[in-house]
Amino acid sequence: MEQSPLQSTPVGAFRFNTDSSKLEYYDGNQWVNITSTSPNTQTGGTRGLIGGGVAPSPVGKTNIVDYANIQSTGNFVDFGDLVSDIYSQAACASRVRGIWGGGYSSVTDQMSYLTISSLGNAIDFGNLTISMGRRSSFSSATRGCWAGGNDDPATETDVIDYVTIASTGNALDFGNLTDARGRNSAVASPTRGVVMGGMYEPSNGSSNTIDYVTIATTGNAADFGDLVGSGFVWSSSASNAVRGIQWSGTTPLTNHIEYITIATLGNSTDFGDCSTAHNCGSAVASPTRCCDNFAITGSTDFSNVVEYVEIMTTGNAVDFGDLTTGRYITGGCSNGHGGLG
Repeated sequence: MEQSPLQSTPVGAFRFNTDSSKLEYYDGNQWVNITSTSPNTQTGGTRGLIGGGVAPSPVGKTNIVDYANIQSTGNFVDFGDLVSDIYSQAACASRVRGIWGGGYSSVTDQMSYLTISSLGNAIDFGNLTISMGRRSSFSSATRGCWAGGNDDPATETDVIDYVTIASTGNALDFGNLTDARGRNSAVASPTRGVVMGGMYEPSNGSSNTIDYVTIATTGNAADFGDLVGSGFVWSSSASNAVRGIQWSGTTPLTNHIEYITIATLGNSTDFGDCSTAHNCGSAVASPTRCCDNFAITGSTDFSNVVEYVEIMTTGNAVDFGDLTTGRYITGGCSNGHGGLG
């Protein structure tokens, strides 16, 4: 009798690897080690950090970093300060460190890092390969990457940089996006980094392009699919290991939320809505939740409102709490996002 064909391995399946003596799960592309540390043991839950940005006058650009436990709800509290007053940086993280890179104090290639489990001020990390703001960032447990951006106001880049998060030093060239664009957003699984949307200057044309790379290698990005709603510019994004969530944005200003399944290729899918159309915020994620700061809405440039969704469901966002002060064009990261497994 002919034997029936083997079924494909489902995303999220577990196995014990007898060669490495480690428990692994399947992320849709490959088997990934399950880490022996977690944000619960390190910080009592996933910490989301939101830093920098532009605050109301007379403060202007700021170095403030706030944090909250994503598993709970409530207001963010003060964590410490970045190394300089800066806005439009992009941030990524391991379970131990959060790194902010690029942005505008004047346009900069500066990187600085914080130790997520403790409170305090940032320390210099090194420099990116180019001075740019309005970049997106993503990371695995070991590598942090910055993609795209522009130098304010008009020159875009397709450059992708990377660093080894556990060390300090200057970034290295990773490869290039499929096209040059800034004001984009990004998410990650342990194996893939995905860059979504953005803007072409000086035409102010928006992009619905989704690109992806394999984080552990170097090389140019490939096409993933397209965003299908609206608000492809100044969106904010974060993910668990399975789904990437894109929040709101402009062109036109929208309250739309979309998601992608990171292990597959294809277009984004409608998730639900947040309560207010907004852009220029930061999103942070745990394995179960994604939170987003509203930043610029139709009525204010300095909203401190944060809402959240449960990542593996669909539906509208609900209130989480508030930042310590309203501001926009911040950078956010967490020690429990999708790139960490």
